[in-house]
Amino acid sequence: MRKLFWLMVLLLVAFFARPIWEEPVGEYVDLSFLDSVDRTIENIAENEEIALVLDEAQDFTARVSGQLQALVFSSAVELPEAVAKPELAETDSLIAVHNVTLGMSKEKAQEKTGLPLRLMRNEYGTDWHSYHQDYQNYVLLSFDTEGKVNGMFTNQDLISSNEGITMKSTKIEVRSLLGAPLKSLQKGNVQYILDTREEYDVFKTNDAYTTVFYDIHEGDTVTAVQVIDETLEKARPEIYAESDEALKEGYEFLLFELTNSARIQRDLPLLKWDEQSKLTARKHSEDMAENEYFSHTNLAGQSPFDRMKEDGIGFYVAGENLAYGQYSSIYAHEGLMNSLGHRENIVKPEFGFLGIGTAFNTQNQPYYTETFFNR
Repeated sequence: MRKLFWLMVLLLVAFFARPIWEEPVGEYVDLSFLDSVDRTIENIAENEEIALVLDEAQDFTARVSGQLQALVFSSAVELPEAVAKPELAETDSLIAVHNVTLGMSKEKAQEKTGLPLRLMRNEYGTDWHSYHQDYQNYVLLSFDTEGKVNGMFTNQDLISSNEGITMKSTKIEVRSLLGAPLKSLQKGNVQYILDTREEYDVFKTNDAYTTVFYDIHEGDTVTAVQVIDETLEKARPEIYAESDEALKEGYEFLLFELTNSARIQRDLPLLKWDEQSKLTARKHSEDMAENEYFSHTNLAGQSPFDRMKEDGIGFYVAGENLAYGQYSSIYAHEGLMNSLGHRENIVKPEFGFLGIGTAFNTQNQPYYTETFFNR
């Protein structure tokens, strides 16, 4: 009977811990001044004698719309000056990031990375220290109370490995080198089933937990790596961190940084943080978390664009990504990148601004709203 009880608990945990994504909202381009032209054409198109002419007129307005969009989008945005990638040295460790390894002192690590540009609270109760040059050579490091590296992450070609793992390695190759990935993580009396969807693997390696993320649209090659010291992982009491304002802001800024890190690798203009759209996005995340729904359309029937206009945000193109239930912003971003519709918003050249709002439900599961736009 006891075994049956724990089996039921395990199944419930697996179900409620399942992360999901909402399909992204399609592109919105504000060319509403052409609507009156089309409406006028439609109102008088019943006259058969001029129907053909009016059809041609509608085609003309459609062409004008497309040409205006192209004209607006073609405004050149200069990319940051290119920064050379550091020369990656051989390592005795399974994974080194930017030549930094677990246990390395902060002083020695920052000799390689430079000083951090931002600190962001993470799900382990420490801070991710963010290192980059205009999001090039992007690295996250965490430090313990003694100033030793106890967490590392990168989604750029900055890893070296004594097993030969690189960003060109495939899922099959990684598994052949590291063995079978974990299917679950034990936290207290609860065993959390990892709903990886074959998009990432978690390996218990030496004294660390190594998560390898894959790009399913690029041959299941490695797209990011996170390495967490065993002591830090075991100190995390539950799969979802206890929510507070610091974690909320940490998740928001981290998702923003990961987006720009993805864009710079594709030679795309960097997005600027927008505080007003962050507030709009956060209100939607809070609404979803409090009222237990998950949709681009809120309970009042408002679309993302309705909410932006209501908050006085002017734009000519906009889009929205939603995610829910991921263990952190890293998992949310990598999942969104593996969905072509969400990926399109993340790497859309026409977008110039991004606001991100995060909220948590009573189970500490995060809701993410990403608001992309240009004005």
